[in-house]
Amino acid sequence: MASISLQNVSRTFSGKNSSLKAIDDVSLEVETGDVYGIIGFSGAGKSTLLRTINLLERPDSGTVWVDGEELTRLSKPELRQQRRSIGMIFQHFNLVQNATVSQNVAFPLEIAAVPRAERQRRVEETLDLVGLADKAHAYPAKLSGGQKQRVGIARTLVARPRVLLCDEPTSALDPQTTDNILAFLSRLNRDMGLTIVLVTHEMAVVNAICSKVSVMEQGKVVESFDLREKRPEPKSAIASYLFGQTERETRRHA
Repeated sequence: MASISLQNVSRTFSGKNSSLKAIDDVSLEVETGDVYGIIGFSGAGKSTLLRTINLLERPDSGTVWVDGEELTRLSKPELRQQRRSIGMIFQHFNLVQNATVSQNVAFPLEIAAVPRAERQRRVEETLDLVGLADKAHAYPAKLSGGQKQRVGIARTLVARPRVLLCDEPTSALDPQTTDNILAFLSRLNRDMGLTIVLVTHEMAVVNAICSKVSVMEQGKVVESFDLREKRPEPKSAIASYLFGQTERETRRHA
């Protein structure tokens, strides 16, 4: 069953003297429980495509479906309600520096007017889930990069989303912390049944966590692969290059 369905989605950004077609007639199906990677070089349209899933970027044409609901036809209040089931993690942590970890995580619940006692209970549960219960009263300046990213993940999870969108979530982290965050996301997928869509430019990230991947170039999806099946056989130059990165890294460290 498709948790996310993009059908013939396009998005163009226009300036005074030029325009850029960031997404060009893209169709994509993400099944419930997938960890779905979207990979490509800078400017390929990956992040724009990710942001159309929750309509932070509204497509010029095409339709977007999440959990059987067509988001592109919803009113603004209906869309706000539907977005509560779609979490998003960014490459930058975007934490409020003068708020504690607990206060940062509680923000989405405050906006949703969740009662104080329920809010506190869910914040405590979520911090325990991400292994930061002992940091509840700490401020972001006292945290490591990996801990800050886990606070960002907790802030998203506290709203109990069914879909998690990740925009380069490890690009600001060192390799060891990257491995830890990817392992944590994989555990969330396995234990909570979260459907995850992850944008990256690193094939190592795809290999570490993704069950499926689509390769983007110049606003188009040029190839898609199910990584649980036989060894991928790329046909496009860009996919061949990206999949070749893994082989080159393996030979380098052999």
